Parts: sequence; structure tokens; C-alpha cells
Amino acid sequence: MEKQWTWCLAFLMVMVSVHSDAEVSLTQHMDDFISVVEQVENRNAGLDPLAVLRGLRRAAGHTDEFIQHFLGTIKEDGISEVPVMDSHVSDFIGRALLHSVTEKGREEGVVLTADGTTVAVSPVLLGIEAGLLPKARSHVRGWYPLTLARNLGLSFQHYHRSVHSQRLGPDGCWDKVTSPQAFTLSDRPSFATDAMVNGGMDGMILGKKVSAQSRRPLKLSSLLRGYYCHRLDREGLDAAPRLISRLRRENFRKLVRPSILQKQVVKSLVVHQKLIHNTTMLSQEKKELTAVVKEGIKEFVQRYMECPAIIPRCHWGAEPYRGTPTLLSLPLSFMYIHHTYQPSQPCLSFQQCSADMRSMQRFHQDDRGWDDIGYSFVAGSDGYLYEGRGWHWRGAHTKGYNSKGYGVSFIGDYTSSLPSQQTMELVRDRLASCAVSGGRLTGNFTIHGHRQLVNTTCPGDALYSEITGWKHFGVV
Repeated sequence: MEKQWTWCLAFLMVMVSVHSDAEVSLTQHMDDFISVVEQVENRNAGLDPLAVLRGLRRAAGHTDEFIQHFLGTIKEDGISEVPVMDSHVSDFIGRALLHSVTEKGREEGVVLTADGTTVAVSPVLLGIEAGLLPKARSHVRGWYPLTLARNLGLSFQHYHRSVHSQRLGPDGCWDKVTSPQAFTLSDRPSFATDAMVNGGMDGMILGKKVSAQSRRPLKLSSLLRGYYCHRLDREGLDAAPRLISRLRRENFRKLVRPSILQKQVVKSLVVHQKLIHNTTMLSQEKKELTAVVKEGIKEFVQRYMECPAIIPRCHWGAEPYRGTPTLLSLPLSFMYIHHTYQPSQPCLSFQQCSADMRSMQRFHQDDRGWDDIGYSFVAGSDGYLYEGRGWHWRGAHTKGYNSKGYGVSFIGDYTSSLPSQQTMELVRDRLASCAVSGGRLTGNFTIHGHRQLVNTTCPGDALYSEITGWKHFGVV
């Protein structure tokens, strides 16, 4: 009997240890969040995706009147099935969905995705839930308010009323990209941080997708995994599905018109004031609000629709600048395009592009003796630009011309072939347009390609030849 009791006690200790390890191993990564959603689905086999979403919302304590105004409550919708989940799963979901910013600038309710961007989870799920509602519920009206419009409006209002705030952003840094737990903002927070905007755009895109389908997706986890976890093959983005997170801004530009977004922001604030503050907005207030929102939307369009997404230095693991950086005198008149030769292969994932960035920085700092990686920006073939010296600091990319223009390099050897079309457009269209609209390049700047000859038998440089034919913003 004593041996049996000893064995049972040992078994219980092992089970407690396994359970504790499962809790500890969960990070603030989208992969882990999707795994938890899948766990809920498996435990509640056959449960409708809409019921799963309601269960996640209930676990997170989302009782906001504004949300209920558009989505209703579980009781009102007649959904009797409530998913069963363990307490540690429920706690994790609560941490993942409840968005807030602490006094120390830590942004909670956000996750790191496989493509290297940070996303607020709540607007993603709210957008999907709005898209899954029956047509009779007029779910379309909930897409804008629940994903982007209210947060943008509150941010614009706060900026208008306070001199110590900003309209949009900022981005931030994770404590550890390989095992993210804490995300700290790089500046004063707005009501629409980069993560909230990313989540809002994703919620709009995925909500539109599920609404347009004749049948509901079989599983919420499958929908999220297909969007956030797609791996590129050798052909890169040109052969990738259109509905993936790497193409977030491109898809959002096609889906949303700024004029419609502006109207939806105003409408959302009118509803918010009536529900939360129990007051009706007067016509003069609405007129003043419309002017404030109009200015805010201009900045939103420039920042998130015209400009490309740029992976910050802290995400790819940059070493500190050695010495004292030199400020550029803006605007500049040139953009110089390079390719790396080494690394010779295009990078197709956040992990590989980050490793290539670190490798180039080590070469530039240790072998060349430069203060930092030489380029202003680097284009991966994963759909993102990577921050080198950035918009404001003089680079080391084009001898004799470093103070006159930005240096942008494509990762890969393109002496005999070209980057993917998507990657070329990222630099030629998005980065160039962003630099001009942001006042960093003159409106009549010139792009120069750097000819890279490997040996005397090399007939030329494919990328250089391509760039000489670009005609964009005065490019020759």
C-alpha cells in the first residue's frame, strides 16, 4: 500500500510539473496564441468559430458597451455553446486580448508575429467576429469601429487636446525576440500604437475575407495560421498567397479608401460618446471633430498606407553605433541602390533577414572599421525593409556621397538576376514615395544604381541595368 501511495504521489508531482512547464513555455508570440486557440477548439470539438470567438471574448472580460453595441452579448445572440477551457488558458487569453500601456511604457495585449511585426490581438478577433455575424446583423458597420476607427478617433482627439501627445504610434522593442514576453514602447504612447494599427488592419482584412466566403472557416486557428504563419518558397512573395500578414499594407490599401475611413472615425466617436459618456454630440462639436479627424487621417495615410513597414534595429538584433553619428541635412536629393553580393541569397524570413543584417553589421564594423552597418535601409525578400542607419543619420554606402542621399541595399547577389517584383516595388514605389511625402527627399530626386562587377568576365549588373530604366519622382 505504501509503495502504491508513493507511486501516486510521484505521478501527481510529474503532472503538476508538466502543467507548470506548459504555462511557463507560453510566450507573447502569435504562434503560441494560435496554439492555445487550437487547444480550445480541440477540447470543444465541433464548436462553431463564432462561438469560439465569443468564448475568447468572455474569457478576456470584454464587456465594453461599445463592443456589445456592434457584436451583442452571448445571451442576446442566442449562442448557448460556451467553450470549456482551463484556468491557465483563460488567463493567457486575458493577457493576450486586454490591451493597455503601463506607466513604464510597456504595451500589453500585443504579440510578436512570425514576420517580425507586433500586433494587438483584440482588434484582429473583433474584426473576424464582425465578419462572421449573420447578414441580418449588418456586421459591415462593425468592421471599421471595432478594428480601427474608434482607436484612431480617440488618438486624434487626445492629440488635439494635449501638447504632450502624438497622433499615432509608436513602435517598440521586445525583451527577447526568440522568446517574447515584454514589449516596451520607444516613445510616448498614443491611443493608436503601431501594434494597434497593425491589429486593426488585420482585423479589417480577415473580417472582409470571412464575410465574403459562402461558408464559415472550419477553425479560427486555421484562419490565423494561414495568415500569420505562411512560409515563402524560393519564388518569394511573387508566388505567395495574397492574404498573408507580410502583405498587410498592400491589402489594406486595396480594401480601404481614406475618405470612407475618415467618415467611419467620426461616426465611431459619435457612438462612443453616446454609449460611454451618455451624451449626444452637438452639430458644432461634430464639425470641429471632423476637422481634427481629417488632419489625423492625412498622417495615417502617409505613415501606414504610403510608407512601407520597416523592421526596427532592436528587432533584428543590431549592435550599438560605435562613436557619434552625424545628422543628415534634409531633404536629400539622391537615393543610391546597392545589392549585397554577400549574403548572396535572398532572405525569405524574418529570422534569416535578421541574421543577414547582423552578419553585415559585423562585417562593416569589425572588418571595414565603420561605426555601424553602412546602409540607411536594407530590403529583404520577405516583404519588409530593415532599418540600418535610418532616416536621420549619415550612412557609409556611396563614397563621397554619403551626406547627399540614402543608401538602400537589396539582400542578395543580383549581378545576373533581379529581386522579386514585390521587393523591387517595395523600394522603387513605397520607400521612395514615403521619403518624398515625409519631406526626407526632394520631390525631384534621383535614384542611382551601384554597378557591382564580380570579375572581368561579368557582362554587367542586372540590378544596375534595371534601375537606370526607372522613371519615378524624377528618377533617371
